Amino acid sequence: MATLFLVRHGRTKANADGILAGWTPGLGLDEVGRGQADKLGTRMAGIPVTGIVTSPLDRCQQTAGVVSATDGRPTPVVDARLGEVRYGDWEGRELKKLAKEPLWKVVQQHPSGVHFPGDGAESLRAMADRAVGAIREWDARIEAEHGPDAIWVAVSHGDVIKAILADALSLHLDQFQRIVVDPCSVSVIRYTPLRSFVVRSNDSGGDLAALVPPARKRRRSRRGTADSDAAVGGGAGSATPAGSSAGPGRGGTARPSSESSA
Repeated sequence: MATLFLVRHGRTKANADGILAGWTPGLGLDEVGRGQADKLGTRMAGIPVTGIVTSPLDRCQQTAGVVSATDGRPTPVVDARLGEVRYGDWEGRELKKLAKEPLWKVVQQHPSGVHFPGDGAESLRAMADRAVGAIREWDARIEAEHGPDAIWVAVSHGDVIKAILADALSLHLDQFQRIVVDPCSVSVIRYTPLRSFVVRSNDSGGDLAALVPPARKRRRSRRGTADSDAAVGGGAGSATPAGSSAGPGRGGTARPSSESSA
């Protein structure tokens, strides 16, 4: 089973100003966002990445570019299915004003029933379907090409990543607002034949080297289902102590942030 590092882009001026950016062209990282991306690049420097896929929007391509800057890493591939929600008439508006719209409560309480207004807008369900489909397709392709220990990176947007995580957790889309995804945070998913494992979510400072799968001495049989088994009792966790950058091991824990962002 390949390992997916799901990365949200760094902060933009729109994030800082409380503006719903959507597909606004030419919106790149601000100074804070560039610093976040540089920190992410440092954290991921020792990770053997075999593939990088990104949303076509500038803020994601800039973040993906920092991840790919390490020698030997592949050039990011753009996939529009990882692009931001098509918010339609909501795009470019202040969040504090949108919060007064009747649709806002529906977005909060029943997002699976939301279709944003305006030409070219989409529903949150349509966004989730395209994004999850893209992620699962890329995961299967990268594992087929590079083996079950392959690690790859997908760079996308807050609501998109929340929908992907909700799917991996077998949550209904109406529950995805419970998930927090901060700028330049990393969430880690492993898909297996029987289930998906969310190994870490909304991590903006933990040890990423601990998530590199260890070398396997021999392959287990059981028709590929052994990796789908959950550790009864919780398991031993990572072989690397918290805060250490020593040798890689399998595992990790969720590290939710105390801050949220638009």
